Amino acid sequence: MQAQDNLDANDDLYEHHSFTATKGQEPLRVDKFLMNFIENATRNKVQQAAKDGNIYVNGVAVKQNYKVKAGDEVKVLLEYPPYENLLTPEDIPLDIVYEDDTLLVVNKPAGMVVHPGHGNYSGTLINALIFHFDSLPNNSSDRPGLVHRIDKDTSGLLVIAKTETAMAHLTNQFFHKTSKREYVALVWGNVNEDEGTIEGNIGRNPKNRLQNIVYSGDEADQGKPAVTHYKVLERLGYVTLISCQLETGRTHQIRVHLKHIGHTLFNDERYGGDKILKGTTFTKYKQFVDNCFKVLPRQALHAKTLAFEHPTTNEWMEFDSKIPEDMTQCIERWENYAKNSKGNI
Repeated sequence: MQAQDNLDANDDLYEHHSFTATKGQEPLRVDKFLMNFIENATRNKVQQAAKDGNIYVNGVAVKQNYKVKAGDEVKVLLEYPPYENLLTPEDIPLDIVYEDDTLLVVNKPAGMVVHPGHGNYSGTLINALIFHFDSLPNNSSDRPGLVHRIDKDTSGLLVIAKTETAMAHLTNQFFHKTSKREYVALVWGNVNEDEGTIEGNIGRNPKNRLQNIVYSGDEADQGKPAVTHYKVLERLGYVTLISCQLETGRTHQIRVHLKHIGHTLFNDERYGGDKILKGTTFTKYKQFVDNCFKVLPRQALHAKTLAFEHPTTNEWMEFDSKIPEDMTQCIERWENYAKNSKGNI
């Protein structure tokens, strides 16, 4: 079962999606079809869209039990939750690394969602930003101040625009790849090359709507182009500490690209890194890895370095952040393990 996402627009009331069921699509109820391909969809949400006449197949409104088949063009309008419920100011402390009249750089902790969305309508970075700052400019998705984003369980640096000019200037830099973003990651396995580049279009996984994948073979032209440069920092036997520099900024890019080359992020639950992917069958080793998972209960990824040209002074600005304590402790445990097991791994 496959589909190609052709449209992802949004307005004040609805999010729009358009899919074409590709060759090999077996007949499947349209509500189940949409549930497979829209991350924020719930059964109630899809069924309500059908009742409202907002699901179309080949331009005709259909009921939820319509059977999608190969070649069908499926379009759906899903209601956003009430906008005022999504943007409630909250007095959440911010770790501000730098601030002036034009922008600020914040160090986001792991566990904080960047912007409100399905299942996360409070406690986000934006909820904190609109409490502490007035009149932040909206980006193209109506999200105040947000120039770019990182995943909930990824820690690290983000730049926030405080003026319309800054928003336009910084967004342009990210689009034209003139900004610099460098991450530190702990991955499963011994990465063969000391450095390299991963290229491959990224798009939604047709078998798991919560994941993205790298398209290859006959489907290589699907998805969106993505480029990740990596360099080995430290080899620790069954895991490797690396740095990653993004040339593009696709959703889950580092996580997807590294899994694609066989080096899933350590303890990345969504992509299978929360299991022992390399190592021995010894009970002591299993206990060691389980303890590492407890110390670092998230994917081992930190947005460490961020650099860009200042929107008004044109000065090149570069910021660096410390690797968080949970990730540091996990790395230190692997360093000790590798040292004590030298010659055996």
